[in-house]
Amino acid sequence: MEVSPLYPGFKHFNIPVGNDITIAGVRSGIGPPLLLLHGFPQTHLIWHRIAPSLLEHFTLIIPDLRGYGSSSKPAATSPNDHSLYSKSTMAADMVALMQEINYQKFYICGHDRGARVAHKLCIDYPEKVIKCILLDICPTKAMFLAARHPFAQLYWHWFFLAQTSPFPEDAIAAAPPVFARKTLATPELYDAVAYKAYAAQFEDRATVHAMCEDYRAAAKEDIEEQFADEEAGRKIQCP
Repeated sequence: MEVSPLYPGFKHFNIPVGNDITIAGVRSGIGPPLLLLHGFPQTHLIWHRIAPSLLEHFTLIIPDLRGYGSSSKPAATSPNDHSLYSKSTMAADMVALMQEINYQKFYICGHDRGARVAHKLCIDYPEKVIKCILLDICPTKAMFLAARHPFAQLYWHWFFLAQTSPFPEDAIAAAPPVFARKTLATPELYDAVAYKAYAAQFEDRATVHAMCEDYRAAAKEDIEEQFADEEAGRKIQCP
């Protein structure tokens, strides 16, 4: 993967994190490490407008989550097992990534799906996180348990993408631009390069499957993990 023109001066990485998974992204800077995690259906490109300001204070590590962009996209091994895309698994990817580039402790900021990964990372690896910012989320379990009509309409994709494979994959494959426009909503807000990259993900079957598995895991494994964390009294410990 070449470094996008949206990230001048950044270096590309494609780092193995175990279990035949590689995580791609970009990095730059000389300050303390800040891990930035994107949401759905974006990639690492989503941070390009604020990266220059953040570089004044941090070394930025900006990956594509597994299943997105240029990172690995493993296929589910069972129709009832979505653990390859559980947030605990995706959090482990990020910890392994940071260890591979020699960061044992770091700041983290996540948006949307990335914030859910960051949330679980804070729970499972409290010793790794200096401080954390979670953007635009409430915990997955709380969202599902409190779901009502307005939530279901606004967050329709939570329920659509979580349907049993291959229904949502086939539906998206029939009209990728339609789903890109629906999920990205306001194209004029995006840089043209970024929008093209996000929309292209709906053209790729492996990426679409990974996106669906991300949401299937949310509706099963992630909720189960949050119930277990709550029962065990495991909470975020960092500021």
